[in-house]
Amino acid sequence: MGVPQPVRKLNAFPVFMRVTGRAVIIVGGGEEAFAKARLLAQSSGDLVVVAEHVEPAFADWLARNEIPSLRRPFEASQLKGASLVFAATGDETSDREVVEAARALSIPVNAVDRPELCDFFTPALVNRAPLAVAIGTEGAGPVLAQKVRARIERLLPPSLGALAALATGYRSLVEQLVEKGQPRRSFWNAFFAGEAARNVEQGDIESARRAADQLLLHPEEAAGHVALVGAGPGAEDLITLRAHRLLMEADVIVHDALVPEAVVALGRRDAERIAAGKRKGCHSKSQAEINELLVSLARAGKRVVRLKAGDPLVFGRAGEEMQALRDADVSYEVVPGVTAAFAAAADFELPLTLRGVASSMVFTTGHDLKGASLPDWARLAIDGATVAVYMGRSNAADVALRLIKAGLSPDTGVAVVENAGQPGRRLLHGTLTDLPALAERTDLTGPVMTIIGDTVAGARFDRSEPIAATHNVPVECGASR
Repeated sequence: MGVPQPVRKLNAFPVFMRVTGRAVIIVGGGEEAFAKARLLAQSSGDLVVVAEHVEPAFADWLARNEIPSLRRPFEASQLKGASLVFAATGDETSDREVVEAARALSIPVNAVDRPELCDFFTPALVNRAPLAVAIGTEGAGPVLAQKVRARIERLLPPSLGALAALATGYRSLVEQLVEKGQPRRSFWNAFFAGEAARNVEQGDIESARRAADQLLLHPEEAAGHVALVGAGPGAEDLITLRAHRLLMEADVIVHDALVPEAVVALGRRDAERIAAGKRKGCHSKSQAEINELLVSLARAGKRVVRLKAGDPLVFGRAGEEMQALRDADVSYEVVPGVTAAFAAAADFELPLTLRGVASSMVFTTGHDLKGASLPDWARLAIDGATVAVYMGRSNAADVALRLIKAGLSPDTGVAVVENAGQPGRRLLHGTLTDLPALAERTDLTGPVMTIIGDTVAGARFDRSEPIAATHNVPVECGASR
């Protein structure tokens, strides 16, 4: 067993100081003072800038925000009555003078970029007033603090401040009506993660109040919720911020087979995970079973994320799931994702629309080309639309033959991507004449996206291989991608 490491102690203890109605003074008129002023303007303190000379951009900002400034040389008497002082002159000797004057008046002082002179350090701030998250490094690594701040910003919805303000109005009622201990904790958990929170996020404060009132009267009836979430093409850094937040809040994650484990793993560790994937010829659950599962989980009060590859509304059968949830009177929302066509185009650096070449797009699976009549989208392709064919390997020959027969040039460019948007993607290129060879490429075991159109000529081909190359490998149900 390793030797336990001692807990490192903080040299600066984090606190939140009241500044409402109290002077906060910045001494300096340059870039350092401007940056500090923008940060402090997020508070309700009475900001005052002291500087004989103020840079033009800073002066304009002060005027627009009606922040007073003393345009004169620094004097110690200017600090009297201040709650905080910031020395930001850009000159060490001048900053020391400000620090000594503030300490003589027992006022906490910060010297910008001079940690050895500071009584306190200003943190990187995530502002969701009245909620605030402050990240500090005791002046050792401001860039690191900003990186941590950026991550926290992504996790906290902008509406969180309004939700916290709403909660403040319910504190006394909760203390009167809800028993201490677990019942009260359960109420607040339901408040911050339930219908009230969702209504605030949508900007509907009145509905949020009604939901909070209902929860207060009947806390045991907290309703579940389903989010139909797009997982994107597979890379975990291509999901949306909202999708990530919902995964972190979910009690249950119901995911498709095409969603990689790295994306599912973005959810809470203790969340239940249910595989409900449907790949060609390999169905773990029928659509009816998935619909029933989502309804039953929500009725049990669970927060559910239905995680779908790409975008839920593009060949994801989300329409059937939404109808089932509506019929069951279950609350739900839809979170879009990056669909595979966009990821494939990005992999090829391929413009899907191009001025003077293509001004429209078609998303299709190609299955409707097997009918007797030519579908409308095929006519659009002949007129110059870019066509994105999902799940198109097995019916590639049908797509090519029907389009050529309808009048599309056999020399029309074709770009094919397996596992679009993922590190292990494969790129292939050719023309409409080459496309039937795609069905013979049994080495392509992952999801395949095919893009057809004149814009393909503008793609980057130095990282792709010809479609007609053959590397046949047997494929079985559940084969890895």
